[in-house]
Amino acid sequence: MPPPAEPVVRLRDVRVDLEGHRALDGVDLDIHAGRLTAVVGANGSGKSTLVSVLAGFRAPTSGTAELRAGTAVALVAQHTADAARLPLSVTDLVSMGRWRERGAFRPLRRSDRATVSEAIDAVGLTPLASRPLGALSGGQRQRAFVAQALAQDADLLLLDEPTSGLDDVSRRAAASALRVATSRGAAVVVVTHDLGELGDVDEVVTLADGRISDRRGRSVMRGRTLENVGTVEG
Repeated sequence: MPPPAEPVVRLRDVRVDLEGHRALDGVDLDIHAGRLTAVVGANGSGKSTLVSVLAGFRAPTSGTAELRAGTAVALVAQHTADAARLPLSVTDLVSMGRWRERGAFRPLRRSDRATVSEAIDAVGLTPLASRPLGALSGGQRQRAFVAQALAQDADLLLLDEPTSGLDDVSRRAAASALRVATSRGAAVVVVTHDLGELGDVDEVVTLADGRISDRRGRSVMRGRTLENVGTVEG
């Protein structure tokens, strides 16, 4: 049997103190390629802080956070109505996902344009590709930002409440797009309040008071929320 693959991110005994408050307290977590990990917990449990550590935006107060060498990271945060004011079309926005590799001022190659088109199609926005962001619904704009992250071909994709407040069509499209990312080998971590919005996940990590209080293996979580998730073996 081959040895387990090196984690994309490895956290060991991570503690983060914010303004006198311990936001994370002794977190051990491995994030692996090709897996969809859902992070759940009540408000204030440390979910967003965990994402910021995984993204490399915040260094632990103590403990270690190790990102595999050469790993490219993409983050999709919650977007407000301000995004509607951006003078961009869907294609313009998603094309920005290629800037990490190409730079902001170099023309896209044919392969880049194909990647952009595939990302837009993955979130179900191909018919709206030329439409300005301001002409889209909130759910459609959020899907466009998910597509932008997909277009980066990142090794680690982090999403903070990407389906919160979306209509059913947008939620299903976003969840399907995340599976496209894992099928390509990306590690995907999603903060959510409703596991049912994600469908089939590989692991559920529950945070409480900055600690991992529970971890569950692969299961179809459709229709389950934080209040009614039972024991899952997998």
